[in-house]
Amino acid sequence: MTSRRIDRRTFLRDSSLAAGALTLPATGRQTLGSLTDLYFPPPPKTEHVVLVAFAGGVRQKEVLGTPDNVPNLMRIASAGVAMPKVRCQNVGHYGAALSIFTGNVEVMGIRENERGTSPTLFERIRKDAEFAGDQVWLSTSGGAQSRLFAHSDHPDYGARYAANVLDGDGLFNVEFKRVLAAFGKPQSDGEHDRAVLDRLAAAIDPEALVTAAGTPAPDPERARRVSNFVLDELTGNTSRLTGPGAGDAKAIRVGLNILRTFRPRLLGITLQNHDIAHGSFNGYVEVIRRNDAELGRLWDAIQQDEELRDKTAVLVLPEFGRDKDLNERNGLDHGDNSDALREVFLVAAGPEIHQGRVVRDEVQTIDVAPTVLKMLAPRVRASVEGSVIRSLFR
Repeated sequence: MTSRRIDRRTFLRDSSLAAGALTLPATGRQTLGSLTDLYFPPPPKTEHVVLVAFAGGVRQKEVLGTPDNVPNLMRIASAGVAMPKVRCQNVGHYGAALSIFTGNVEVMGIRENERGTSPTLFERIRKDAEFAGDQVWLSTSGGAQSRLFAHSDHPDYGARYAANVLDGDGLFNVEFKRVLAAFGKPQSDGEHDRAVLDRLAAAIDPEALVTAAGTPAPDPERARRVSNFVLDELTGNTSRLTGPGAGDAKAIRVGLNILRTFRPRLLGITLQNHDIAHGSFNGYVEVIRRNDAELGRLWDAIQQDEELRDKTAVLVLPEFGRDKDLNERNGLDHGDNSDALREVFLVAAGPEIHQGRVVRDEVQTIDVAPTVLKMLAPRVRASVEGSVIRSLFR
């Protein structure tokens, strides 16, 4: 192991930094990290992160409080950490979910359709950590509003550092299935099949496959990988998913196939169908169970992949919970400001995360973005309101 000599001037400078850090409030100390971290950040063991946001409002009571609803999430927790004391600030879907991806408390309203001004985790990973464009993806079922999570309007970041976005509801529409019917399904890797894939790639609707505005057009090889990916989706079972929670199930399956095909460093998945809870508690629980089954499929695929198994972290959390009591429709709204609404949970597992622990530290949803940044790019320091959740790590 190599060592580093520190002369007197460096020692005095470092001592001053350490003394100054001790006078800062707790959040400042966490943002600065330890003196060792500043000079000798360890190489990351985590090469891939999958961040799943239950962006439709999910109470802790129906998840950690009712483990029979989520046996697969419990499996992930047993391989990692469950944190039952995670607080959220905003209780509007858009702003609360966006806060997870920016590390700041966002005040965007539920019906706003403007991009935020804080750089997202995707942008920071791409610009500050210099990750390639095809290493950062977002799979969503939430339509136009959820696509806004891909990048902000921050003048120093923005569209040129955005995540690639696939919207399951846009990809698996009737028009796109007609494309498949017209071109047929390749059966082998011959010249004819390559020609079919080229035609399929040329026919992809840009509204269905959204790439960052202002970024260079994908090269032919990447276009082929995309068309292969789309073809696999269309000829598989994903396009036939229906019923409550189908949009979320598609988003998770699309995310899984993105992981298999592109091996991204960062994959975000946002789920929206839990919001059926406004009108039906039973429907809401059904969506929770269905999403848990899909998360189990995702987790198992990661564990069965030699390249991903020991290098991939999975983090799952809601943007907020739901009201303590049922409404007159036997559903659950989100406006009573109770602990059931404000206190959610985080389940996380990965190569640097503790195994089989329940960590009861009080943290916030905005702490997730800097935590993911620490895992993937420990040398990058982001100026955000959230802090690294250090109690997650071994």
